[in-house]
Amino acid sequence: MVVSLRSWLANEGGKHFVLMLWLGANTWLFLKTFLLYFTGQQYHYLYKMLGLGLCISRASASVLNLNCSLVLLPMCRSLLTFVRGTHTVSSRETRRLLDKSKTFHVACGVSICIFSVVHVSAHLVNVVNFSGRYSEDFPALNLARYKGEDPKLIILTTISGLTGVLLVLILFLMFTSSSYCVRLSNYEIFWYTHNLFIVFYIILMVHMVGGALKYQTNIEAHPPGCLRANQSSTEQQGEELEQGEDEERRCGEEAHFLPHYPQTWLWVSGPLCLYCAERFYRYIRSSDPVTIVTVIRHPCDVIELRMLKKNFKARPGQCPTENKETFGIHLRVVGDWTERFTQLLLPEPRMDMEILPMVQQRRYPKLYIDGPFGSPSEEVFNYDVSVCVAGGIGVTPFACVLHALLDGWTGFRLQRLYFVWVCRELQSFYWFAELLCALHHKLWQENRPDYFNLKLYVSQTDNMQSMSEEKYRPLTSRLQVGRPRWKLLFDEIGKTNKHKRVGVFCCGPKGISRTLHKLCNSSRSSGTTFEFNKESFS
Repeated sequence: MVVSLRSWLANEGGKHFVLMLWLGANTWLFLKTFLLYFTGQQYHYLYKMLGLGLCISRASASVLNLNCSLVLLPMCRSLLTFVRGTHTVSSRETRRLLDKSKTFHVACGVSICIFSVVHVSAHLVNVVNFSGRYSEDFPALNLARYKGEDPKLIILTTISGLTGVLLVLILFLMFTSSSYCVRLSNYEIFWYTHNLFIVFYIILMVHMVGGALKYQTNIEAHPPGCLRANQSSTEQQGEELEQGEDEERRCGEEAHFLPHYPQTWLWVSGPLCLYCAERFYRYIRSSDPVTIVTVIRHPCDVIELRMLKKNFKARPGQCPTENKETFGIHLRVVGDWTERFTQLLLPEPRMDMEILPMVQQRRYPKLYIDGPFGSPSEEVFNYDVSVCVAGGIGVTPFACVLHALLDGWTGFRLQRLYFVWVCRELQSFYWFAELLCALHHKLWQENRPDYFNLKLYVSQTDNMQSMSEEKYRPLTSRLQVGRPRWKLLFDEIGKTNKHKRVGVFCCGPKGISRTLHKLCNSSRSSGTTFEFNKESFS
Protein backbone atom coordinates (compact mmCIF):
# COMPACT_ATOMS: atom_id res chain seq x y z
CA MET A 1 0.00 0.00 0.00
CA VAL A 2 1.64 3.21 -1.26
CA VAL A 3 1.59 6.12 1.17
CA SER A 4 0.50 9.51 -0.14
CA LEU A 5 2.62 12.42 1.10
CA ARG A 6 -0.38 14.74 1.07
CA SER A 7 -2.52 12.31 3.07
CA TRP A 8 0.34 11.52 5.46
CA LEU A 9 0.89 15.21 6.17
CA ALA A 10 -2.83 15.72 6.73
CA ASN A 11 -3.05 12.84 9.21
CA GLU A 12 0.42 12.60 10.74
CA GLY A 13 2.16 15.92 10.07
CA GLY A 14 0.77 17.87 13.03
CA LYS A 15 1.28 15.21 15.69
CA HIS A 16 4.79 14.37 14.44
CA PHE A 17 5.69 18.07 14.53
CA VAL A 18 4.55 18.27 18.16
CA LEU A 19 6.38 15.03 18.89
CA MET A 20 9.61 16.42 17.46
CA LEU A 21 9.22 19.62 19.50
CA TRP A 22 8.66 17.57 22.65
CA LEU A 23 11.61 15.24 21.96
CA GLY A 24 13.78 18.24 21.09
CA ALA A 25 12.89 19.99 24.35
CA ASN A 26 13.67 16.85 26.35
CA THR A 27 16.98 16.30 24.55
CA TRP A 28 18.08 19.94 24.85
CA LEU A 29 17.22 20.05 28.54
CA PHE A 30 19.05 16.78 29.23
CA LEU A 31 22.24 17.82 27.40
CA LYS A 32 22.21 21.36 28.81
CA THR A 33 21.96 20.11 32.40
CA PHE A 34 24.47 17.31 31.82
CA LEU A 35 27.10 19.73 30.48
CA LEU A 36 26.41 22.21 33.28
CA TYR A 37 27.31 19.66 35.94
CA PHE A 38 30.11 18.16 33.85
CA THR A 39 31.96 21.43 33.18
CA GLY A 40 30.56 23.84 35.77
CA GLN A 41 33.24 25.20 38.13
CA GLN A 42 30.78 25.35 41.03
CA TYR A 43 30.36 21.55 40.80
CA HIS A 44 34.09 20.74 40.50
CA TYR A 45 34.50 19.10 43.90
CA LEU A 46 31.10 17.41 43.80
CA TYR A 47 31.89 15.95 40.37
CA LYS A 48 35.27 14.67 41.63
CA MET A 49 33.41 12.83 44.38
CA LEU A 50 30.43 11.44 42.39
CA GLY A 51 31.59 11.27 38.77
CA LEU A 52 29.12 10.86 35.89
CA GLY A 53 26.39 9.76 38.29
CA LEU A 54 26.02 13.44 39.26
CA CYS A 55 25.57 14.60 35.65
CA ILE A 56 23.12 11.83 34.72
CA SER A 57 21.02 12.20 37.86
CA ARG A 58 20.63 15.97 37.43
CA ALA A 59 20.04 15.77 33.66
CA SER A 60 17.30 13.17 34.12
CA ALA A 61 15.81 15.27 36.94
CA SER A 62 15.44 18.21 34.53
CA VAL A 63 13.61 16.01 32.04
CA LEU A 64 11.39 14.72 34.86
CA ASN A 65 10.53 18.29 35.89
CA LEU A 66 9.48 19.11 32.34
CA ASN A 67 7.30 16.04 31.88
CA CYS A 68 5.77 16.21 35.36
CA SER A 69 4.51 19.65 34.38
CA LEU A 70 3.32 18.66 30.90
CA VAL A 71 1.57 15.43 31.90
CA LEU A 72 -1.21 17.35 33.67
CA LEU A 73 -2.16 19.67 30.80
CA PRO A 74 -3.82 17.04 28.54
CA MET A 75 -6.07 16.09 31.46
CA CYS A 76 -7.55 19.60 31.75
CA ARG A 77 -10.52 18.38 29.75
CA SER A 78 -12.83 21.33 30.38
CA LEU A 79 -10.14 23.73 29.20
CA LEU A 80 -9.52 21.65 26.07
CA THR A 81 -13.27 21.51 25.41
CA PHE A 82 -13.46 25.29 25.65
CA VAL A 83 -10.50 25.76 23.29
CA ARG A 84 -11.80 23.31 20.69
CA GLY A 85 -15.26 24.93 20.89
CA THR A 86 -13.81 28.38 20.16
CA HIS A 87 -13.49 28.15 16.40
CA THR A 88 -12.13 31.70 16.15
CA VAL A 89 -9.14 30.59 18.25
CA SER A 90 -8.56 27.04 17.04
CA SER A 91 -8.40 25.81 13.46
CA ARG A 92 -9.55 22.34 12.43
CA GLU A 93 -5.93 21.15 12.46
CA THR A 94 -5.52 22.45 16.02
CA ARG A 95 -8.73 20.77 17.16
CA ARG A 96 -7.60 17.48 15.63
CA LEU A 97 -4.34 17.80 17.57
CA LEU A 98 -6.31 18.35 20.79
CA ASP A 99 -7.98 15.00 20.15
CA LYS A 100 -4.53 13.42 20.61
CA SER A 101 -4.28 14.84 24.15
CA LYS A 102 -4.59 11.41 25.75
CA THR A 103 -1.74 10.07 23.58
CA PHE A 104 0.45 12.98 24.68
CA HIS A 105 -0.48 12.29 28.32
CA VAL A 106 0.60 8.67 27.90
CA ALA A 107 3.86 9.72 26.19
CA CYS A 108 4.71 12.06 29.07
CA GLY A 109 3.81 9.33 31.58
CA VAL A 110 6.06 6.77 29.87
CA SER A 111 8.94 9.25 29.73
CA ILE A 112 8.48 9.95 33.46
CA CYS A 113 8.79 6.22 34.15
CA ILE A 114 11.85 5.79 31.90
CA PHE A 115 13.76 8.77 33.26
CA SER A 116 12.77 7.86 36.81
CA VAL A 117 14.63 4.57 36.29
CA VAL A 118 17.63 6.52 34.96
CA HIS A 119 17.42 9.04 37.81
CA VAL A 120 17.15 6.38 40.52
CA SER A 121 19.98 4.29 39.03
CA ALA A 122 22.30 7.31 38.88
CA HIS A 123 21.47 8.26 42.46
CA LEU A 124 22.16 4.72 43.67
CA VAL A 125 25.65 5.10 42.20
CA ASN A 126 25.89 8.53 43.87
CA VAL A 127 24.98 7.10 47.28
CA VAL A 128 27.68 4.44 46.95
CA ASN A 129 30.20 7.15 46.02
CA PHE A 130 29.09 9.37 48.91
CA SER A 131 29.90 6.48 51.21
CA GLY A 132 33.14 5.30 49.60
CA ARG A 133 34.61 8.70 48.65
CA TYR A 134 33.91 10.51 51.88
CA SER A 135 35.74 13.87 51.75
CA GLU A 136 37.83 14.82 54.77
CA ASP A 137 38.83 18.11 53.12
CA PHE A 138 35.24 19.32 52.47
CA PRO A 139 32.95 17.93 55.20
CA ALA A 140 30.05 20.14 54.10
CA LEU A 141 29.98 18.35 50.75
CA ASN A 142 29.31 14.93 52.26
CA LEU A 143 25.91 13.28 52.47
CA ALA A 144 27.32 10.37 54.45
CA ARG A 145 28.12 10.98 58.10
CA TYR A 146 31.33 8.96 57.99
CA LYS A 147 33.41 7.06 55.47
CA GLY A 148 31.99 3.65 54.59
CA GLU A 149 28.47 4.36 55.91
CA ASP A 150 25.92 1.80 54.70
CA PRO A 151 24.28 3.24 51.50
CA LYS A 152 20.89 1.81 52.54
CA LEU A 153 21.14 3.77 55.78
CA ILE A 154 21.91 6.96 53.85
CA ILE A 155 18.80 6.45 51.70
CA LEU A 156 16.45 5.73 54.59
CA THR A 157 17.68 8.51 56.91
CA THR A 158 17.69 11.45 54.49
CA ILE A 159 14.74 13.47 53.19
CA SER A 160 15.81 13.02 49.57
CA GLY A 161 16.27 9.26 49.97
CA LEU A 162 13.05 8.58 51.87
CA THR A 163 10.88 10.72 49.59
CA GLY A 164 12.57 9.12 46.58
CA VAL A 165 11.54 5.66 47.78
CA LEU A 166 7.94 6.85 48.25
CA LEU A 167 7.88 8.45 44.79
CA VAL A 168 9.15 5.26 43.14
CA LEU A 169 6.51 3.20 44.96
CA ILE A 170 3.65 5.52 43.93
CA LEU A 171 4.89 5.69 40.35
CA PHE A 172 5.11 1.90 40.18
CA LEU A 173 1.49 1.56 41.36
CA MET A 174 0.25 4.16 38.89
CA PHE A 175 2.16 2.67 35.98
CA THR A 176 1.20 -0.98 36.54
CA SER A 177 -2.49 -0.17 37.14
CA SER A 178 -2.60 1.80 33.86
CA SER A 179 -2.22 -1.33 31.75
CA TYR A 180 -5.12 -2.21 29.47
CA CYS A 181 -5.83 -5.53 31.19
CA VAL A 182 -6.17 -3.85 34.62
CA ARG A 183 -8.41 -1.09 33.26
CA LEU A 184 -10.62 -3.65 31.55
CA SER A 185 -10.92 -6.09 34.45
CA ASN A 186 -11.00 -3.66 37.37
CA TYR A 187 -11.26 -0.03 36.37
CA GLU A 188 -11.56 1.21 39.96
CA ILE A 189 -8.00 0.06 40.70
CA PHE A 190 -6.79 2.26 37.86
CA TRP A 191 -8.96 5.17 39.01
CA TYR A 192 -7.91 5.18 42.66
CA THR A 193 -4.20 4.56 42.04
CA HIS A 194 -4.11 7.31 39.41
CA ASN A 195 -5.53 9.74 41.96
CA LEU A 196 -2.38 9.15 43.99
CA PHE A 197 -0.92 11.84 41.71
CA ILE A 198 -1.89 14.37 44.40
CA VAL A 199 0.33 12.61 46.96
CA PHE A 200 2.99 12.19 44.28
CA TYR A 201 3.25 15.93 43.62
CA ILE A 202 3.26 16.84 47.31
CA ILE A 203 6.16 14.45 47.96
CA LEU A 204 7.88 15.71 44.81
CA MET A 205 7.84 19.23 46.23
CA VAL A 206 9.52 17.97 49.41
CA HIS A 207 12.02 15.78 47.55
CA MET A 208 14.45 18.63 46.78
CA VAL A 209 14.27 20.18 50.25
CA GLY A 210 16.82 17.68 51.61
CA GLY A 211 19.69 19.42 49.81
CA ALA A 212 21.70 16.28 49.11
CA LEU A 213 23.72 17.91 46.31
CA LYS A 214 25.64 21.13 47.01
CA TYR A 215 27.44 23.66 44.85
CA GLN A 216 30.39 25.94 45.65
CA THR A 217 29.48 29.56 46.31
CA ASN A 218 32.93 31.26 46.45
CA ILE A 219 34.61 30.34 43.16
CA GLU A 220 36.54 33.64 42.91
CA ALA A 221 38.07 33.41 46.41
CA HIS A 222 38.56 29.66 46.09
CA PRO A 223 39.12 28.65 42.45
CA PRO A 224 38.54 24.93 42.03
CA GLY A 225 41.83 23.05 42.29
CA CYS A 226 43.69 25.80 44.20
CA LEU A 227 46.16 24.94 47.00
CA ARG A 228 44.61 25.05 50.43
CA ALA A 229 46.47 25.88 53.65
CA ASN A 230 49.09 23.27 54.67
CA GLN A 231 48.92 21.78 51.15
CA SER A 232 51.94 21.96 48.83
CA SER A 233 51.94 21.89 45.06
CA THR A 234 53.75 18.55 45.24
CA GLU A 235 50.78 17.03 46.99
CA GLN A 236 48.50 18.63 44.44
CA GLN A 237 50.19 17.59 41.20
CA GLY A 238 53.17 15.40 42.10
CA GLU A 239 55.67 17.87 40.61
CA GLU A 240 57.85 20.77 41.85
CA LEU A 241 56.65 24.33 41.25
CA GLU A 242 58.35 27.61 41.90
CA GLN A 243 57.58 29.31 45.19
CA GLY A 244 55.98 32.31 43.46
CA GLU A 245 53.71 30.18 41.35
CA ASP A 246 52.89 28.14 44.42
CA GLU A 247 51.81 31.30 46.21
CA GLU A 248 49.63 32.39 43.26
CA ARG A 249 47.73 29.12 43.39
CA ARG A 250 46.99 29.43 47.09
CA CYS A 251 43.29 29.56 48.00
CA GLY A 252 42.10 32.85 49.42
CA GLU A 253 39.68 31.02 51.74
CA GLU A 254 38.13 27.65 52.33
CA ALA A 255 35.46 26.45 49.89
CA HIS A 256 31.90 27.15 50.93
CA PHE A 257 29.00 24.96 49.80
CA LEU A 258 25.25 25.43 49.80
CA PRO A 259 22.42 23.11 48.73
CA HIS A 260 20.45 24.04 45.63
CA TYR A 261 17.32 26.10 46.01
CA PRO A 262 14.39 23.77 45.19
CA GLN A 263 13.21 24.39 41.62
CA THR A 264 10.72 21.58 41.06
CA TRP A 265 7.83 23.71 42.29
CA LEU A 266 8.67 26.31 39.62
CA TRP A 267 7.98 23.66 36.97
CA VAL A 268 4.89 21.98 38.35
CA SER A 269 3.08 24.64 40.40
CA GLY A 270 1.48 26.34 37.37
CA PRO A 271 0.07 23.21 35.67
CA LEU A 272 -0.85 21.74 39.08
CA CYS A 273 -2.84 24.85 40.09
CA LEU A 274 -4.51 24.89 36.67
CA TYR A 275 -5.49 21.24 36.98
CA CYS A 276 -6.75 21.70 40.56
CA ALA A 277 -8.88 24.65 39.41
CA GLU A 278 -10.20 22.48 36.58
CA ARG A 279 -11.11 19.66 38.95
CA PHE A 280 -12.78 22.09 41.34
CA TYR A 281 -14.86 23.53 38.48
CA ARG A 282 -15.86 20.03 37.39
CA TYR A 283 -16.77 19.13 40.97
CA ILE A 284 -19.06 22.18 41.24
CA ARG A 285 -20.59 21.46 37.83
CA SER A 286 -21.31 17.82 38.65
CA SER A 287 -22.39 18.35 42.27
CA ASP A 288 -26.13 18.14 41.48
CA PRO A 289 -27.35 14.58 40.82
CA VAL A 290 -29.21 13.85 37.61
CA THR A 291 -32.78 12.62 37.49
CA ILE A 292 -32.91 9.14 35.98
CA VAL A 293 -35.96 9.00 33.73
CA THR A 294 -35.75 5.43 32.52
CA VAL A 295 -33.41 2.47 32.16
CA ILE A 296 -33.82 0.14 29.19
CA ARG A 297 -32.12 -3.22 28.78
CA HIS A 298 -31.14 -3.79 25.15
CA PRO A 299 -29.94 -7.00 23.49
CA CYS A 300 -26.28 -8.07 23.72
CA ASP A 301 -25.68 -6.82 27.29
CA VAL A 302 -26.33 -3.13 26.62
CA ILE A 303 -28.36 -0.79 28.80
CA GLU A 304 -29.72 2.62 27.86
CA LEU A 305 -29.92 5.26 30.55
CA ARG A 306 -32.03 8.38 29.96
CA MET A 307 -31.58 11.32 32.32
CA LEU A 308 -32.53 14.91 33.07
CA LYS A 309 -30.17 17.57 34.41
CA LYS A 310 -30.69 21.27 34.95
CA ASN A 311 -28.73 23.55 32.59
CA PHE A 312 -27.18 20.61 30.78
CA LYS A 313 -26.03 21.70 27.31
CA ALA A 314 -24.00 19.77 24.78
CA ARG A 315 -22.80 20.52 21.29
CA PRO A 316 -23.62 17.99 18.55
CA GLY A 317 -21.09 15.17 18.80
CA GLN A 318 -20.45 15.54 22.55
CA CYS A 319 -23.36 13.69 24.14
CA PRO A 320 -24.32 10.26 22.77
CA THR A 321 -28.11 10.59 22.54
CA GLU A 322 -29.27 14.06 23.41
CA ASN A 323 -32.68 15.41 22.49
CA LYS A 324 -34.66 18.44 23.58
CA GLU A 325 -35.96 16.88 26.82
CA THR A 326 -33.41 14.34 28.02
CA PHE A 327 -29.96 13.04 27.33
CA GLY A 328 -28.75 9.48 27.57
CA ILE A 329 -25.98 6.97 27.28
CA HIS A 330 -25.74 3.44 25.94
CA LEU A 331 -23.49 1.30 28.12
CA ARG A 332 -21.97 -2.07 27.25
CA VAL A 333 -21.80 -4.30 30.34
CA VAL A 334 -18.13 -5.29 30.36
CA GLY A 335 -15.91 -5.39 33.44
CA ASP A 336 -16.59 -5.06 37.14
CA TRP A 337 -17.67 -1.41 37.20
CA THR A 338 -20.34 -1.70 34.50
CA GLU A 339 -21.63 -4.95 36.01
CA ARG A 340 -22.04 -3.38 39.43
CA PHE A 341 -23.60 -0.25 37.92
CA THR A 342 -26.12 -2.36 36.03
CA GLN A 343 -27.02 -4.26 39.21
CA LEU A 344 -27.77 -0.97 40.95
CA LEU A 345 -29.94 0.26 38.07
CA LEU A 346 -31.68 -3.04 37.32
CA PRO A 347 -31.55 -5.20 40.44
CA GLU A 348 -32.63 -8.81 40.16
CA PRO A 349 -36.24 -9.24 41.44
CA ARG A 350 -36.55 -10.97 44.79
CA MET A 351 -38.89 -13.94 44.99
CA ASP A 352 -40.18 -12.99 48.45
CA MET A 353 -40.95 -9.40 47.47
CA GLU A 354 -44.61 -8.44 47.23
CA ILE A 355 -45.78 -7.47 43.81
CA LEU A 356 -46.09 -3.67 43.79
CA PRO A 357 -46.53 -1.16 40.99
CA MET A 358 -43.29 -0.63 39.06
CA VAL A 359 -43.08 3.04 40.08
CA GLN A 360 -42.94 2.08 43.74
CA GLN A 361 -40.51 -0.80 43.23
CA ARG A 362 -37.87 1.05 41.22
CA ARG A 363 -35.40 3.07 43.27
CA TYR A 364 -32.47 4.43 41.32
CA PRO A 365 -29.16 5.29 42.95
CA LYS A 366 -27.91 8.86 43.04
CA LEU A 367 -25.95 9.52 39.87
CA TYR A 368 -23.60 12.42 39.14
CA ILE A 369 -22.56 13.33 35.61
CA ASP A 370 -19.33 15.13 34.71
CA GLY A 371 -19.28 16.77 31.31
CA PRO A 372 -19.91 17.12 28.47
CA PHE A 373 -16.42 17.14 27.00
CA GLY A 374 -15.09 17.67 23.50
CA SER A 375 -14.67 14.75 21.16
CA PRO A 376 -13.57 14.10 17.56
CA SER A 377 -17.22 13.50 16.58
CA GLU A 378 -17.86 17.24 16.77
CA GLU A 379 -15.84 17.61 13.57
CA VAL A 380 -18.27 15.47 11.56
CA PHE A 381 -20.23 18.59 10.62
CA ASN A 382 -17.13 20.59 9.61
CA TYR A 383 -16.44 18.58 6.44
CA ASP A 384 -18.38 18.57 3.18
CA VAL A 385 -18.23 14.78 3.26
CA SER A 386 -17.80 12.62 6.37
CA VAL A 387 -17.48 8.87 6.92
CA CYS A 388 -18.52 7.47 10.30
CA VAL A 389 -17.35 3.91 10.98
CA ALA A 390 -18.64 2.19 14.12
CA GLY A 391 -17.81 -1.22 15.52
CA GLY A 392 -20.42 -2.63 17.92
CA ILE A 393 -21.02 -0.32 20.90
CA GLY A 394 -18.66 2.15 19.20
CA VAL A 395 -21.76 3.56 17.51
CA THR A 396 -22.60 5.61 20.62
CA PRO A 397 -20.51 8.72 19.76
CA PHE A 398 -22.29 8.96 16.42
CA ALA A 399 -25.78 8.67 17.89
CA CYS A 400 -25.73 12.36 18.80
CA VAL A 401 -24.67 13.16 15.24
CA LEU A 402 -27.73 11.32 13.93
CA HIS A 403 -29.98 13.09 16.45
CA ALA A 404 -28.61 16.46 15.33
CA LEU A 405 -29.32 15.61 11.68
CA LEU A 406 -32.81 14.45 12.64
CA ASP A 407 -33.49 17.84 14.21
CA GLY A 408 -32.33 19.60 11.04
CA TRP A 409 -29.44 19.09 8.63
CA THR A 410 -29.58 22.36 6.66
CA GLY A 411 -27.58 24.43 9.18
CA PHE A 412 -24.41 22.35 8.84
CA ARG A 413 -21.58 22.43 6.32
CA LEU A 414 -21.95 18.65 5.90
CA GLN A 415 -23.34 17.70 2.49
CA ARG A 416 -23.05 13.91 2.62
CA LEU A 417 -22.63 11.37 5.40
CA TYR A 418 -21.48 7.78 4.94
CA PHE A 419 -22.46 5.71 7.95
CA VAL A 420 -20.90 2.23 8.31
CA TRP A 421 -21.84 0.08 11.29
CA VAL A 422 -20.28 -3.35 11.85
CA CYS A 423 -21.73 -5.66 14.50
CA ARG A 424 -21.07 -9.23 15.50
CA GLU A 425 -24.74 -10.03 16.19
CA LEU A 426 -27.83 -8.90 14.34
CA GLN A 427 -29.62 -7.95 17.57
CA SER A 428 -27.12 -5.15 18.15
CA PHE A 429 -28.67 -3.07 15.37
CA TYR A 430 -31.86 -2.75 17.45
CA TRP A 431 -30.01 -0.32 19.76
CA PHE A 432 -30.49 2.54 17.30
CA ALA A 433 -32.76 0.96 14.68
CA GLU A 434 -35.60 3.42 15.24
CA LEU A 435 -33.25 6.41 15.06
CA LEU A 436 -31.73 5.22 11.79
CA CYS A 437 -35.13 4.57 10.26
CA ALA A 438 -36.45 7.97 11.39
CA LEU A 439 -33.50 9.76 9.78
CA HIS A 440 -33.90 7.73 6.59
CA HIS A 441 -37.60 8.63 6.30
CA LYS A 442 -36.96 12.31 7.04
CA LEU A 443 -34.36 12.66 4.29
CA TRP A 444 -36.55 10.80 1.78
CA GLN A 445 -39.44 13.11 2.57
CA GLU A 446 -37.16 16.11 2.00
CA ASN A 447 -35.93 14.65 -1.31
CA ARG A 448 -32.33 14.16 -0.10
CA PRO A 449 -31.87 10.37 -0.10
CA ASP A 450 -28.23 10.75 -1.17
CA TYR A 451 -27.38 12.81 1.94
CA PHE A 452 -27.24 9.75 4.22
CA ASN A 453 -25.51 6.63 2.88
CA LEU A 454 -26.10 3.77 5.32
CA LYS A 455 -24.24 0.44 5.28
CA LEU A 456 -24.77 -2.26 7.93
CA TYR A 457 -22.59 -5.36 8.28
CA VAL A 458 -23.14 -8.38 10.53
CA SER A 459 -20.07 -10.58 10.87
CA GLN A 460 -21.48 -13.54 12.82
CA THR A 461 -23.91 -15.70 10.83
CA ASP A 462 -24.64 -18.48 13.38
CA ASN A 463 -28.38 -18.73 14.11
CA MET A 464 -28.89 -15.39 12.40
CA GLN A 465 -32.45 -14.14 11.96
CA SER A 466 -33.60 -11.28 9.79
CA MET A 467 -35.07 -7.99 10.98
CA SER A 468 -38.54 -9.01 9.89
CA GLU A 469 -40.46 -6.04 11.31
CA GLU A 470 -42.02 -3.86 8.64
CA LYS A 471 -40.80 -0.63 10.23
CA TYR A 472 -37.18 -1.78 9.90
CA ARG A 473 -37.36 -2.44 6.14
CA PRO A 474 -34.92 0.45 5.31
CA LEU A 475 -32.31 -1.28 7.45
CA THR A 476 -32.95 -4.76 6.05
CA SER A 477 -32.26 -3.57 2.50
CA ARG A 478 -28.89 -2.13 3.59
CA LEU A 479 -27.79 -5.09 5.69
CA GLN A 480 -24.89 -7.19 4.40
CA VAL A 481 -23.42 -10.39 5.80
CA GLY A 482 -19.66 -10.49 6.40
CA ARG A 483 -17.01 -7.90 7.00
CA PRO A 484 -16.65 -4.72 4.92
CA ARG A 485 -14.12 -4.66 2.09
CA TRP A 486 -12.60 -1.44 3.27
CA LYS A 487 -10.35 -0.71 0.29
CA LEU A 488 -13.18 -1.07 -2.20
CA LEU A 489 -15.40 1.08 0.00
CA PHE A 490 -12.80 3.86 0.23
CA ASP A 491 -12.09 3.70 -3.50
CA GLU A 492 -15.81 4.10 -4.17
CA ILE A 493 -16.07 7.08 -1.80
CA GLY A 494 -12.93 8.61 -3.35
CA LYS A 495 -14.30 8.34 -6.91
CA THR A 496 -17.60 9.89 -5.85
CA ASN A 497 -15.87 12.80 -4.07
CA LYS A 498 -12.83 13.60 -6.21
CA HIS A 499 -10.28 16.16 -4.96
CA LYS A 500 -12.16 16.71 -1.69
CA ARG A 501 -11.15 16.41 1.95
CA VAL A 502 -13.22 13.67 3.54
CA GLY A 503 -13.38 13.31 7.31
CA VAL A 504 -13.14 9.71 8.51
CA PHE A 505 -14.35 9.05 12.07
CA CYS A 506 -13.81 5.68 13.69
CA CYS A 507 -14.89 4.21 16.99
CA GLY A 508 -14.45 0.48 17.38
CA PRO A 509 -11.94 -2.35 17.74
CA LYS A 510 -8.25 -1.67 17.15
CA GLY A 511 -8.23 -3.92 14.07
CA ILE A 512 -10.74 -1.71 12.25
CA SER A 513 -9.00 1.45 13.43
CA ARG A 514 -5.57 0.32 12.19
CA THR A 515 -6.97 -0.69 8.79
CA LEU A 516 -8.77 2.63 8.29
CA HIS A 517 -5.73 4.59 9.44
CA LYS A 518 -3.54 2.91 6.82
CA LEU A 519 -6.15 3.45 4.10
CA CYS A 520 -6.44 7.15 4.98
CA ASN A 521 -2.67 7.55 4.48
CA SER A 522 -2.57 5.65 1.19
CA SER A 523 -2.50 7.33 -2.21
CA ARG A 524 -5.36 7.08 -4.70
CA SER A 525 -5.93 8.30 -8.24
CA SER A 526 -9.06 10.27 -7.34
CA GLY A 527 -7.02 12.88 -5.46
CA THR A 528 -9.29 12.58 -2.43
CA THR A 529 -7.68 13.23 0.97
CA PHE A 530 -9.08 11.21 3.87
CA GLU A 531 -8.46 12.78 7.29
CA PHE A 532 -8.52 10.17 10.03
CA ASN A 533 -10.16 10.88 13.41
CA LYS A 534 -10.46 8.29 16.16
CA GLU A 535 -12.68 8.11 19.24
CA SER A 536 -11.26 6.37 22.27
CA PHE A 537 -12.81 5.34 25.59
CA SER A 538 -10.14 2.99 26.99
